[in-house]
Amino acid sequence: MAKLTRAQREWRPGMPKKRRSTKVMFASTVLLLEAFVAFFATLAVFGLKRGEVPPALILGFGIALSVVLVLACAVLSKPWGIGLGWALQIVLILTGFAEPMMFIVGVLFAACWWYGVRAGIRIDRENVQRDREQAAWEAEHGTDGQQA
Repeated sequence: MAKLTRAQREWRPGMPKKRRSTKVMFASTVLLLEAFVAFFATLAVFGLKRGEVPPALILGFGIALSVVLVLACAVLSKPWGIGLGWALQIVLILTGFAEPMMFIVGVLFAACWWYGVRAGIRIDRENVQRDREQAAWEAEHGTDGQQA
């Protein structure tokens, strides 16, 4: 028999589905896109700096950065997760010292990160308010629209 997750074990009929955080979804999307960019930038720097810098250094740093960007998605819902994301934005910008075009790419991704987190927080706040208003309406009118 398949092993159930905690959420599956605790589920009961009629339970409302927990809403996923839009902030976390937006931030995860940006981090995953950055991981792809970091990987391909690593390959570009590897080809451009051949003979100047040890290949193991380039590949090691670039692949490690890509992996950390992907793994950071798992901790975005923790209080320090967004701070880690900001730190990774700085690291991505600083990769411009290896390839100057990455200064531009890093700043553009940092702007995407800022907007995604900001818009996600706003949407999450609106969703909480909407859920509160829906619960109040259902308490007043009943779940089927009839007076309670």
